Amino acid sequence: MFFNVVIAVIVLLAIFIFASIKILPEYERGVMFTLGRMTGVKGPGIFLVIPVIQKMIKVDMRVTVMDVPTQDVISRDNVSVQVNAVVYFRVIDADKAIVEVENYYMAVSQLSQTTLRSVLGQHELDDMLAERDKLNADIQTILDRHTDAWGIKVANVEIKQVDLDESMTRAIARQAEAERSRRAKIINAEGEMQAAENLRGAAEQLSREPQALQLRYLQTLVDIASENNSTIVFPLPMDLIEPLMKAAKSGGGKD
Repeated sequence: MFFNVVIAVIVLLAIFIFASIKILPEYERGVMFTLGRMTGVKGPGIFLVIPVIQKMIKVDMRVTVMDVPTQDVISRDNVSVQVNAVVYFRVIDADKAIVEVENYYMAVSQLSQTTLRSVLGQHELDDMLAERDKLNADIQTILDRHTDAWGIKVANVEIKQVDLDESMTRAIARQAEAERSRRAKIINAEGEMQAAENLRGAAEQLSREPQALQLRYLQTLVDIASENNSTIVFPLPMDLIEPLMKAAKSGGGKD
């Protein structure tokens, strides 16, 4: 009888010790409560937890990726859009994450949704589409400031997509097309101005040097002859052949 009691005690003691041994990996911490009071953080590695007297709550210390559900946002210029985002955060103080807030994941999720609507509602649609990096930084700063009391560090916020209704998409497409047309007209006008300026300069240069005008005239004849096989009758202006006639008469008089 005594032997059976000893065996039972040994078995119970072994079960008690086995139940008391806890092992946590590198990325987890255990927040310890002794008789209801928080008494520290354990881990990683092996340690003992006294059953009934002590209680341990595990906390994952790795970066958590949380998808923010699509939010209906009205921009400052009264455009209704649907925006979703992703938030990267991690627990840096396990005791605060358990003691200071009931469910830190749910708290960060709700805070991210309200902050996303609040920040984007202060900007116009063009800012949402063109300045996402700045908006991401603003949202991250606000979230990080509010979650610091919970022992949580918000590492990054990324706006994934900004969806517009069909009518607004068509309006933006028309606006972009009009902008491209405006730029094309400006570029064409600038090209015409440059061409006119160059032609004016060439005309002034030729007017100062008649010989250059004659050479240009002859070069035009050569270009036309090389590009066309048909016979071309090209009138010669008198001011072009007059020097040649004078030279011929002068030569004849000398003979």
